[in-house]
Amino acid sequence: MSLAAHLEKLGLPLVEEQLDHPTVRGIARGDLGEAVFRSWLEQDYLFLLDYVRVFSRLAWQAPAAHLGDLVDLAHATYHDELELHRSLSAGFGADLDGARKGPACAAYTAFLLDGAASYADGLAALYPCMWGYSTLGARLAADPPAEPRYRRWVDTYADPGFAALTRRVAQMIDEAGGDPGRAEALFLEGMRHEIAFWDVPR
Repeated sequence: MSLAAHLEKLGLPLVEEQLDHPTVRGIARGDLGEAVFRSWLEQDYLFLLDYVRVFSRLAWQAPAAHLGDLVDLAHATYHDELELHRSLSAGFGADLDGARKGPACAAYTAFLLDGAASYADGLAALYPCMWGYSTLGARLAADPPAEPRYRRWVDTYADPGFAALTRRVAQMIDEAGGDPGRAEALFLEGMRHEIAFWDVPR
């Protein structure tokens, strides 16, 4: 079993935990309170700005074979995911420019930015977000919400293009030659941050 596949196997119970979280259940049903999603949207917008920085820091360290992959990931995050948040913000009354990081967002972004000081460590640390959202999107798309705004959110993360980017990160993890025990510890810590992120500031 490859290292990335091993990490995914460890992560599956934690994806189930996310699927059972009230915020995720509300998105799945299409009836999540607007104030909750507005807060999540603001926090995730701030998170993604730093996620772009993480990809950029890793691109600087990447072997030539994966430099383009990381540039593509930074580009997709900045132009596609952040555009989704900007386009949803008006409908939810989100203040993306005025938002400030809550504790979960601040802790998660600090963890990722620190991890990105090392190429192999940074890939393992960020994989819970890429793989986790791709997996959540696929699961939620099997019975998508009727509410169009939440349906659009689900469709973004269920998109085959997003799954393809996730598979490219898995390949990078397998080729990076990082210490498996350290990769496992960083991955599981990242998964814990993912779960905590759903407890949005009120």
